[in-house]
Amino acid sequence: MTTRILATEFDYLKPATLEEALKILAEKENVRILAGGTDVIVKMKVAGMTCDYLMDIKGIDALDYAKLDDKGVFHIGALAKLSHLEKDPVIAERYPALKEAFHLMASISVRNMATMAGNFCNASPVADSVVPSICYNAVLTLASVRGERTVPVEKFFLAPGVTVMEKDEMLVDIALPQPEANSGDAFIKKTRVRPDIAKISVGARVIRDGEKACFCRIAMGAIAATPAYLEETSALFVGKKVTPELIAEVAAHASASIRPIDDNRTTAEYRVAIAEVLTKDALTEAWRNAGGEL
Repeated sequence: MTTRILATEFDYLKPATLEEALKILAEKENVRILAGGTDVIVKMKVAGMTCDYLMDIKGIDALDYAKLDDKGVFHIGALAKLSHLEKDPVIAERYPALKEAFHLMASISVRNMATMAGNFCNASPVADSVVPSICYNAVLTLASVRGERTVPVEKFFLAPGVTVMEKDEMLVDIALPQPEANSGDAFIKKTRVRPDIAKISVGARVIRDGEKACFCRIAMGAIAATPAYLEETSALFVGKKVTPELIAEVAAHASASIRPIDDNRTTAEYRVAIAEVLTKDALTEAWRNAGGEL
């Protein structure tokens, strides 16, 4: 794939600042953004995607960060590489399900180039970093010359390859709230081989109040046109004493609530069956990571 040429013509632009990049997006049509390039270049070489302008933002140093703010919120910039995030000590301590998702994504060479923001903007239903981000209540900041707006991550995706971003907007920041005390999480991905894209993935995050859960978020990837937040299923876990029977009940509900498709990776029947198993495992792991007993 890397030996194929880019068969279409385009103008290459390399802004030095975010302001310059946003001005380009506002003034020009059919602009593609190049950050890591692991998705956009492949699509241009293999899938026939075209553009009039390819805007390389790798020179905008202000977008390459992963840091805590003074309120304890962890911010990830548009140019933060997956390989750096995978090794970040704050992510390892506070967001272990996200660290696991990074570790399971693609190959080391891809993670050395790819960005988390690019994984989001590619808008694939199988995007690994999205599932735990939904569980963590991540918020995305979209910037344009008109200003900034924020979007909850589960509201960002509209269809495969399509997001709520306007043509003059860029995803500049991913914000992860500080985890509460007695919280636990898990991310599980089922593939054919380890670095492959998911047949199905499941994330879960819970907050424990004694023997009960006072918060739960369950999300899945590769089971619909967009990554899915299972809001109704999550609500079933809240306010009740957590037992193996409750976990089994919630896992069965998760499986019954999805309507996956057959594709070249697996069948809808398999996804429905394995969704129950993975949800059960993810909830069990998350509950135990929150300090709960079963």
